[in-house]
Amino acid sequence: MSNPGPLGQPPHVPPTPAPGWQPAPVPGAAPARRRGWLVPVLVGVAAVVVLCCGGAIAVVATGDTTTGDATSPAAAPASPETGGSSPADEGAPAKKPKKDEPAEEEKPKAYGVGDPVRGGDFQFTVHGVKCGLTQVGTDFLNKKAQGSYCRVSVTTKNMTKKAQMFHADNVLRAEDGEGREYKPDGVAAMYGNDDAQGFLDEINPGNSVRANVFFDVPKGVKLKTLVFDAGLFTLAEDAVVTL
Repeated sequence: MSNPGPLGQPPHVPPTPAPGWQPAPVPGAAPARRRGWLVPVLVGVAAVVVLCCGGAIAVVATGDTTTGDATSPAAAPASPETGGSSPADEGAPAKKPKKDEPAEEEKPKAYGVGDPVRGGDFQFTVHGVKCGLTQVGTDFLNKKAQGSYCRVSVTTKNMTKKAQMFHADNVLRAEDGEGREYKPDGVAAMYGNDDAQGFLDEINPGNSVRANVFFDVPKGVKLKTLVFDAGLFTLAEDAVVTL
């Protein structure tokens, strides 16, 4: 809006500047300085802030990681109870599993003269052995040996609940030191026992019979063992007596 002029005069209208006109600079006034220094300063400050804050963050992160490793149950060394392995176990060579060793066979119990032994349905006790006999019986009724007789005195007891037939020829056998096997001489047993004991004797349960059993062996040979046969129809093992 134009300023009013003196009373009774028309208002003063300033002239309109022509296009492209600029005011003349004020004498003595310095031109405005450009702010070119501001950008480098801001960049330097930002770099310092990043270095300081980044170092602090790294320290804090390292501290958190260390604390977590020290206190975390997952970082704790595994105990043997939980199935973990210690450094010593890892360095030691792996143990090889033991092979199944064959069980030692149980040796049969050794029996001697005077020991009762079980053989099948009977229990036997050897009382003594005498070798070097040339004949058995009397001067008129006798049996002569091919070599010499070994006489074995044996008591036989029935261990079952029924009467059993005992015949020495089917139950006993003898062996010498070279492993040769001998059978009893039944005829010599008839001459060498009163009432032919030991030859087809029927023994009732719990009863026993004592008899002489004769083995015809080469002259000078001595018996080493007696074997009592357990029989064909039993799971019992043969009994062996060392003479």
